[in-house]
Amino acid sequence: MDREQLKSILPHRDDMLLLDEAEVVDGVAVGKKLITGDEFFLRGHFPGEPIVPGVILCEIMAQSTCVLFAGEADGKKLRTLFTGLDGVRFKRSVRPGDTFVTRCEIERSRPPFYWAKGEGFVGDELCVTAKFSFCVTSE
Repeated sequence: MDREQLKSILPHRDDMLLLDEAEVVDGVAVGKKLITGDEFFLRGHFPGEPIVPGVILCEIMAQSTCVLFAGEADGKKLRTLFTGLDGVRFKRSVRPGDTFVTRCEIERSRPPFYWAKGEGFVGDELCVTAKFSFCVTSE
């Protein structure tokens, strides 16, 4: 899915749609975001040494997970809200010029609640791992 297709399942717009593309590969959501250096969250984090904030990396993982629900959306936009973020570990900084790639999967569900785990990479280097939960409803 490209950005326009992602808009059909995600309510995020403008600066908060943080994915360039995403797809499902063998039941795993794989998302990609090229960090250009022009993103709003880099302006003050940190001057002269821009690093993508950890909470943004977690948001990118959560957004990529939502492609797993594309078949259930039936043309409706999904509303996804974080309900928890656990066991987050940062291993490597993500900087302008990096392509951040996520691999996320649902571990269990009790709709409308879902529990997932995710990893984020730059190349072969692991940058972040997390477990997270969210509530999914349709608008």
